[in-house]
Amino acid sequence: MAENIYNAAVELVDRNIDKGYADKIAIYYREQEISYGELFRQVNKAGNAFKGLGIQIENRVLLLLPDCPHFFYAFLGAIKAGAVAVPVNTLSRPQDYFYVLNDSRAKVLVIAAELLHLVEPVLDQVKYLQHIVVVGEAKEGQVSYDNFITGQPEELSPAETCADDVAFWIYSSGTTGAPKGVVHLQHDMIYAAETYPREILALTPDDIIYSTSKLFFAYGLGNSLYFPLRSGAAAVLCPDRPDPRVVIDTITKYRPTIFFSVPTTYNALLQADIENPEAFRNLRICVSSGEPLPEILFTRWKERFDIEIVDGMGCSELCNTIVTNRPGAVVPGSAGRILTGYEARIIDENGNVLPSGEAGTLQLKGDSVAAGYWNQHEKTKESFAGHWFTSGDRFYMDEAENLYYVGRADDMIKAGGIYVSPIEVEGAIMKHDAVSECGVIGKKDDNGLSKPQAFIVLKAGFQASAQLEKELQEFVKEKIAHYKYPRWIRFVSELPKGPTGKIQRYKLRALEKTEDNVRS
Repeated sequence: MAENIYNAAVELVDRNIDKGYADKIAIYYREQEISYGELFRQVNKAGNAFKGLGIQIENRVLLLLPDCPHFFYAFLGAIKAGAVAVPVNTLSRPQDYFYVLNDSRAKVLVIAAELLHLVEPVLDQVKYLQHIVVVGEAKEGQVSYDNFITGQPEELSPAETCADDVAFWIYSSGTTGAPKGVVHLQHDMIYAAETYPREILALTPDDIIYSTSKLFFAYGLGNSLYFPLRSGAAAVLCPDRPDPRVVIDTITKYRPTIFFSVPTTYNALLQADIENPEAFRNLRICVSSGEPLPEILFTRWKERFDIEIVDGMGCSELCNTIVTNRPGAVVPGSAGRILTGYEARIIDENGNVLPSGEAGTLQLKGDSVAAGYWNQHEKTKESFAGHWFTSGDRFYMDEAENLYYVGRADDMIKAGGIYVSPIEVEGAIMKHDAVSECGVIGKKDDNGLSKPQAFIVLKAGFQASAQLEKELQEFVKEKIAHYKYPRWIRFVSELPKGPTGKIQRYKLRALEKTEDNVRS
């Protein structure tokens, strides 16, 4: 083997065989316990099968799979064969799959049988797809995964890739336009797995990880795949929607030591009836990302389970979490500090670095930064400047270098000529005992001036009323600056959320516009 060959699948799977972990469990899935030795064999069989289809270096392989062992086999097998693995959201619509299949020019689609109905309406329109491999029962013109790997060798020499070859893409959520293919190189996952898991998690082969965020997200991919594999740990895979009952049952059954989730799920668990809270005592660390963790959720979780939630933030363009609190030294309400091996700075609209306390756009630097966006030259130039990635998120940094999220640039509310962060207003509202969830946007008053408006989901046992609305407004005035209180409050049964659980404020804005049109 050439000395300069570098392949992420080798680093994540083969190295564990070299360490003597062949009999150690890598994946818990339903009633299955899959060892590192079995994972090694299945990855090699998948890689050989892709090569048997004529897949070559840099060809794309699209994965439309729930969290299951086959995701590991196909994702890592494609990379080991030199192809580019492209996991996509299982909660999208047929037109979204039409877009990513043509944009990626994927030659192979590996898909779960239960998801076939999502792509079938567009299959006669896609231009480059040549093979459909189905995990489950295949239809005419398709091949079942079992037949796909039948007879394939259990040994596979890695493709002659180098550290700077492309390994995988992650498609961004595309809330402001068409999804962008974020291009990551062979070394990106490994760099990310050598930073956060080491410095923050102190991850060891004895750990068991459970993530409610799915593998097709950058956050979930790190949590469940390359973090545990790089450290010889085990991952619990659960394809089900992370309702409180599912999460509680999964934690009770597998007794994970590390739990990754999002604020929405932590909030739901706090309101759920947990018959056996002792199952949670096995957790040594809980992690939150995806959206800011309200201080009140941190406090309530700590009081109930005596475990900190370590909040952080990351993005698809940097693989995973790179700004984070530290266990035992959490600063509630902040996203924490930048990881060792990365750099962060806050800039104004002219690119000038801002001093502590001033809000601006967050830029990030580190060796897991993506190479760019696939076929989006202008967006790549806008976001990637040399070593720095411009996030589009607004933060400020305190004297201790803790970063505080204040919102996306287009989420900020300018009330009375002063910028108001919806995150700050939401955090204040969430401290009221009646509130389960809330989302805040800007709305223009009769004079055309923008002011905060809150959409609030009440806890069970509380009823919407004019009196409660007034009480909430006065409550917020006592918590934060007077001018930031919500001038309007709408009680709703639920908030629009993306697949990660993040509140979609653009949908709240659209809802408000629709209501305004109806009223007019």
